[in-house]
Amino acid sequence: MIAATFLILAKAATTKKSSSNYDFFIFILIAYGAIYYFYFRPRRKKQQAQRKLTRKVEVGDRAQTIGGLVATVIKQTDDLITLRTDSGAELDFIPSAIARQYIEPEPVVADEEPDTQEGDK
Repeated sequence: MIAATFLILAKAATTKKSSSNYDFFIFILIAYGAIYYFYFRPRRKKQQAQRKLTRKVEVGDRAQTIGGLVATVIKQTDDLITLRTDSGAELDFIPSAIARQYIEPEPVVADEEPDTQEGDK
């Protein structure tokens, strides 16, 4: 998209022989550069840091893969993470396939008998 915009602006700048067209083209280039530097670059760095933080798992933790598999980490190296499922199968994954550390949800405990007043009997 950006490359197409540059090509259109470059063609428009070359068809007219006015120096103001070149000034406008330079202004557009500077504007795109500023938007990239101040908006997209910091945002991408923040996303990468968040991704590294959520994918950090240790041996013994429960992990969820990007495919939705939830298993326990039993071995971890720089290149592979070995997960053991509840059925006992051991699977090797690359670290980027780990989506996040899985935390078991708290079970909801319902009251056995509702509170009743003496007048309700």
